[in-house]
Amino acid sequence: MNALASVDALMQALRDEGYLADRRLATAVFLALKLQRPLLLEGEPGVGKTALAQALARALQRVLIRLQCYDGMEQREALYEWNYAAQLLHLRAAEAQGRAADMGAAEREVYQDRYLIPRPLLQALRAPAPGAVLLIDEVDRADEPFEAFLLEYLGEYQVSIPEIGTVQAAVTPVTILTSNRTRDLHDAVKRRCLYHWLDYQ
Repeated sequence: MNALASVDALMQALRDEGYLADRRLATAVFLALKLQRPLLLEGEPGVGKTALAQALARALQRVLIRLQCYDGMEQREALYEWNYAAQLLHLRAAEAQGRAADMGAAEREVYQDRYLIPRPLLQALRAPAPGAVLLIDEVDRADEPFEAFLLEYLGEYQVSIPEIGTVQAAVTPVTILTSNRTRDLHDAVKRRCLYHWLDYQ
């Protein structure tokens, strides 16, 4: 069954994965899929926000990538880190080979993909077909600067890496943000997402 054929088909696909979604929730998910927009789910802890993302990933046969948010979270934990040990070895090898005169070129070489450690956002953007379901869980626990950092991803499904440039999605990730509403999210985040309040069923 094609889970994207209709709201009813999506409800059945989720049911087959053990998740009972009412029509309002299934409609919100269906629209997010069709419009390729992030879906922001708010509700009390335990209402099934995370479980929905897990069931949806199985129903769509996509890999689930989870970014668990918390207070003080840094961009590098969400997007990427450089493998500093490998970069240092590369520079030392260049020195040992007598390429010290061209250390500028050697330094540029260390900012290549092979030295990049992708974190959840970058993993989701680079996921091969059929793509990924990215769960940005408990986004309300992160601070406001982190919300601002998410805007480029949420609005354009791309991120900027200063040393490499802009990375755009190979396949648009299905993106679900969850919030327990411990604090209000910034309007800029809300504008980029479809919204659904999930209550106990």
